[in-house]
Amino acid sequence: MGVLSGLFGRRQAEVALPLYNAVVLRARAEHWYLAGAVPDTVDGRFDMIAAVLSVVLIRLEGDAEGAPVAARLTEHFIDDMDGQLRELGVGDVVVGKHIGKMMGMLGGRLGAYRDTIDGRHDGSAAAGFDAALVRNLYRGDAPGDAALAHVRDTLLALHAALATTPVASLVQGHLPEGPQA
Repeated sequence: MGVLSGLFGRRQAEVALPLYNAVVLRARAEHWYLAGAVPDTVDGRFDMIAAVLSVVLIRLEGDAEGAPVAARLTEHFIDDMDGQLRELGVGDVVVGKHIGKMMGMLGGRLGAYRDTIDGRHDGSAAAGFDAALVRNLYRGDAPGDAALAHVRDTLLALHAALATTPVASLVQGHLPEGPQA
């Protein structure tokens, strides 16, 4: 029985909501902003959510049962960003344009992380992934070596742990524990 068919009794819109909430909670952990030197700003928090979400989406896209979960997870991201924009006072007229831009940013980050997380880009996961993190998470302003290593190592540990985590467990919001989780 597939993951989604096992959740037939739940409203379709709620599928992957616990996972999305777990992604946001993980991205809001203070170690990213302290030891990892991710800017504790609206943009920095968006970028951190996008980084953790990308690692989870990379895991889901590698599994037949994960594809529909990934789609629902992305829908929750869109809904959340829409609500956040409205809370920040962005008017109805331009919310769609901002959401489109945010989706493009997520897509770009997902592609950059996917291409480098396993060292497929240049043969070295650390070097390629570091460059992708500096470009996307730190928006080109590289932090110190220790901060970058903290973020890289923690995200790579999450990536490795996700590889053995069943999709059914992820859907329930159970992200594997990592060194800083």
